[in-house]
Amino acid sequence: MIRVFNRRSRSKVYVAVLLLIFVVAIGVMGFRFFSDYSWIDALYMTVITMSTVGFGEIVPLDDEGKLFAVFLIATSVSIFAYSVSVITEFIINKNDPKKFKHRKIQKMISKLKDHIIIVGYGRNGKQAAMKLQAYDKPFIIIENNSDIIERYQNEQLLFLKGNATEDEVLIDAGIKNAGCLICTLPEDADNLFIVLSARQINKKLKIISRASQDTSYKKIRLAGADNVIMPDRIGGDHMASLVVVPDLIEFLDNLSIVGKRSINIEEISFEDMFDDKKERTILNIDMRSRTGCTIIGYKSPEGEYIVNPEATTLLKPGSKVVVLGRPEQINLLNKEFDI
Repeated sequence: MIRVFNRRSRSKVYVAVLLLIFVVAIGVMGFRFFSDYSWIDALYMTVITMSTVGFGEIVPLDDEGKLFAVFLIATSVSIFAYSVSVITEFIINKNDPKKFKHRKIQKMISKLKDHIIIVGYGRNGKQAAMKLQAYDKPFIIIENNSDIIERYQNEQLLFLKGNATEDEVLIDAGIKNAGCLICTLPEDADNLFIVLSARQINKKLKIISRASQDTSYKKIRLAGADNVIMPDRIGGDHMASLVVVPDLIEFLDNLSIVGKRSINIEEISFEDMFDDKKERTILNIDMRSRTGCTIIGYKSPEGEYIVNPEATTLLKPGSKVVVLGRPEQINLLNKEFDI
């Protein structure tokens, strides 16, 4: 939307400048031809005639010169006024703080690649942004509420004001180059529409959406979401689990997956661990003795999950492992594999 506005503004300026040049050229040639003025005098007469400043004639005009002057005034006054207003408006807009800020944001977005787009900065949007900040992941937030943007805008949070249900806003947010889209709006209908639009624009985009109603879950998945999260259901399950298996839930709550310094669980891809494509077993890599971490999960290249895999499980290119350890062990793991 911003780019379209800028293109239209520039086009209007180009047209205004061309019209001015055209009228000035006609005026100079006319005064030169009808009144035999010098080129400088002809230019001077053209400018004072177009601007209607009321200065006197350099040399009295004959009848033909007067008729030409009348013609030039009639045709140039409106063109001159239009051109001056367009150029003035362009200069003012170009130096307007808000538009300058928009241009700065657009330049920053144009440099992003494989970034994450968060739609909405409510409770879920804030949590998503906090997690991405902890992992130093590049992201941008689309928010339509100016008060929220003014309140939370800082050097770490990049906001784009707009309605994400409009394709132009998603494109301005760099969705064509994005790696993931997270929809956190409270209305399922809005999330559904955004997911549908985003999937049409970027087929390879990973899309994660929130849903409030059970009936919306399948619809959002069919629209193109890879994952649909229902915060209310997760919260209810968690509270019930605190009654049924309180110690287990308390233990899981103490496992940190936020912040590189306090992390207990890490996901590592095969490519992060090895430069070649040679297959290895969990026993071969001997992660436990090297780092103290334990492999508690395995995801095959086909997407199959194995909890607590056997030591003989074969790690293949494209696969991932989930490891558990204390923060210092996780840090040693990252250093060991240069992650």
